[in-house]
Amino acid sequence: MTREWVALGTVCVLLGSNLFGLIYSMLVLKTNIFKSFRIQSKSYQASIFSKRMPLFVFNFIILISVAGVGSYLIYDSIDTSFIPIWMIGLQILFAFIIDDIWFYFFHRWLHENKFMLKNIHSIHHRATTPFPLEYLYAHPLEWMLGMIGVVIAFALILVVMPINVYALWGFGLLRNLHEIHIHSDLELPGFSKIPFLSKTKHHDDHHSKLAGNYASTFNWMDRIFKTTFKK
Repeated sequence: MTREWVALGTVCVLLGSNLFGLIYSMLVLKTNIFKSFRIQSKSYQASIFSKRMPLFVFNFIILISVAGVGSYLIYDSIDTSFIPIWMIGLQILFAFIIDDIWFYFFHRWLHENKFMLKNIHSIHHRATTPFPLEYLYAHPLEWMLGMIGVVIAFALILVVMPINVYALWGFGLLRNLHEIHIHSDLELPGFSKIPFLSKTKHHDDHHSKLAGNYASTFNWMDRIFKTTFKK
């Protein structure tokens, strides 16, 4: 697998997952298919999607540019062979844990620093009733700083072994899909049964109340530091 194919594959993973996010958003906003699964009863603002679209597109361009160029540049540190599934899964899990630790402290700081909350993070919190693609609705500075956790995670993996391309793609796909889902305002059956995984309600409460529930993929950081939102 060449350098170009690794970069192209990375971009395709993100294009595909965000196309899913786009379709998912349209179904949530334009149909009643998921009405019975909604967490909040509040209606969406008229034309909310078109109002959000410019920032969606801008941040998506940043995402695929950083991911595509990044995977191209670190090609020499990427293992393109198909290693045992458990090793791929271990790299993915490790990346999620490190990324979530970074995200917790970074996200909490965005709330506790008055300047960052007012001028940067408040943009994301305009989505009090979020829909799937609003994971992209954030100040570009916040969006880029939020990627640092992923960089740290894979840099730590490199200390021990090469980054496997399937772990890289698997992580990118799963992380995107989870971010899309926790911004959906939907509590779908089955997802709530996955152990240790942060549920949509966990992040939805954060958006609606602007307090606590700072973790993203998992919720143990909120439990450890006692920042779980309580009614």
